[in-house]
Amino acid sequence: MKFGLQLGYWMAQPPANAGEIVVAAEAAGFDAVFAAESWGSDAFGPLAWWGSRTERVRLGTSVVQLSARTPAATAMHALTLDHLSGGRAVLGLGVSGPQVVEGWYGQPFAKPLQRTREYVDIIRQVLAREAPVTNSGPHYPLPYAGEGALGLGKLLKPIVHPLRADLPIWLGAEGPKNVALTAEIADGWLAIYYAPRLANMYNDWLDAGFARAGARRTRDDFEIAASCQVVITDDAASELERMRWVMALYIGGMGAPELNFHAQVYRRMGYDREVDEIGRLFQSGKKAEAAALVPDELILDTAIIGDQEHVRDQLKVWEAAGVTMMLVSVPDVEQLHRLAPLVD
Repeated sequence: MKFGLQLGYWMAQPPANAGEIVVAAEAAGFDAVFAAESWGSDAFGPLAWWGSRTERVRLGTSVVQLSARTPAATAMHALTLDHLSGGRAVLGLGVSGPQVVEGWYGQPFAKPLQRTREYVDIIRQVLAREAPVTNSGPHYPLPYAGEGALGLGKLLKPIVHPLRADLPIWLGAEGPKNVALTAEIADGWLAIYYAPRLANMYNDWLDAGFARAGARRTRDDFEIAASCQVVITDDAASELERMRWVMALYIGGMGAPELNFHAQVYRRMGYDREVDEIGRLFQSGKKAEAAALVPDELILDTAIIGDQEHVRDQLKVWEAAGVTMMLVSVPDVEQLHRLAPLVD
């Protein structure tokens, strides 16, 4: 079982201690450091800045939002980071949701699976640098010949020779069709709100992708990085109380009421009634009441909270379920050092 550090995305201000946490994670034997983006800080900048203080850990995006950049622009970011880090980049991609895609980026959200397939194919063409990059698909046509085109578009290869044609591409996916696509075209799955008790269901989704003609990987060489709150504490009750507010936000507020992918994840776990009530209260402004309705078992399905022995035992459960990397967040170096003895 490998450990990855999830820096996440910034809140109102940049985190003051992220640099020292990154350095401490590498010293503790963590395999990778990941950064995210929402509608504020980007994912590549922090990796280049804080990653420059490291020598070994992989530097990954978890995730870069497809609609934030064209496929070619994302490929440029990835190949640049890969060169600067000496071949340590991992490109994690995700579609985000319609509120962000249409409200922040001004792009249509429709057909996310088709868009993802085209996006990844273009990036792989850039990294391979075997021929000028072209795409006949409707979402990212190259050359562009649509409305407003001058008809002068030129097919190009990157000026820079990418360091690795096989730079790993991982996809953030939550639903069955997206997970199957991930197994088909990607090198790894960035799983959010993974529940080990549902491993058989996830395996069915993954196997559907691995079985497709031309699938890039098999289960033996495919990585599953699960985001998980792993907290070593003697006061589990306080930690559960804190996380109730986080879960209420994601279930009730991180997505439109009629289309919230995070809420759908918990419905698949069997929490339909709780999701309905949490969403209703949160959307009506009753956030404290919504948080109070989040049951302990909902949190503990996707998190590990307890003393060191309990955490160690639970990590074995996640590993047995197929997870190859635990992607964890820590508030400070002290909490990271508590996790360090559990890192292989």
